[in-house]
Amino acid sequence: MSLKNISIVLIKPQIGENIGATARAMKNFGLNKLVIVNPKEKWPNTKAVYTSVKAVDIIHKAKVFKSTSEALQKSDIVFATTARIRNMNKKIYSLDEAVKIIKKSKKKISILFGPENAGLSNEDLISANYLLKIPSDSKYESLNLSHAVSVVAYNLYTSKQKKVVYTNTDKSEIAGKKDLFKFYDFLIGNLEKTRFFRPIEKKEFMVKSIKNIFSQQPLTKRELKTLMGIFSSLKKY
Repeated sequence: MSLKNISIVLIKPQIGENIGATARAMKNFGLNKLVIVNPKEKWPNTKAVYTSVKAVDIIHKAKVFKSTSEALQKSDIVFATTARIRNMNKKIYSLDEAVKIIKKSKKKISILFGPENAGLSNEDLISANYLLKIPSDSKYESLNLSHAVSVVAYNLYTSKQKKVVYTNTDKSEIAGKKDLFKFYDFLIGNLEKTRFFRPIEKKEFMVKSIKNIFSQQPLTKRELKTLMGIFSSLKKY
């Protein structure tokens, strides 16, 4: 699947800020083709530009049309998002199912999103090949325009990604057991001096608890040094 073949089509968007937020979501997840049909506010729109931040290039390249039929002239497959199950003879796919279909296709695909106040009209839905329903709580299924685009864009993006492994940027060397045991001796020795282990018969259990706290995840030498500094400072105080 190539994300370059996918166009996000906003039908009669009402609010410039939502168009800008949509552009940001698209850029976050590798989409760059934005199509706008008959926006309510004058275009180009300064609110959309301002809200898009570093996705302003998508706003500047957006194609604007007067009708849905004009906007879809070069599309091969069209999905129309809807919150309601319509009385219409069209196949309705869940988001997961739609992503699988899109993933297999090499054709030009458009995904329609309706205006904030009412969603897509029946006429717009008729122009689509399939309906796409984003799963949401039945008590409130209406999503903000940019949020709906974000959910769809995220699922498209992650479906084409291989397993991602994130590397910790902390280059400090992991502390060895020798360093850890030295820290335990330092900490427990100072706690004994302050008579922390009371009652004395519970000392063994308390020592085990302390060691368990600091052994649950690997500590770096830098972290151990910081802890030593903290407890040394407290000791002086």
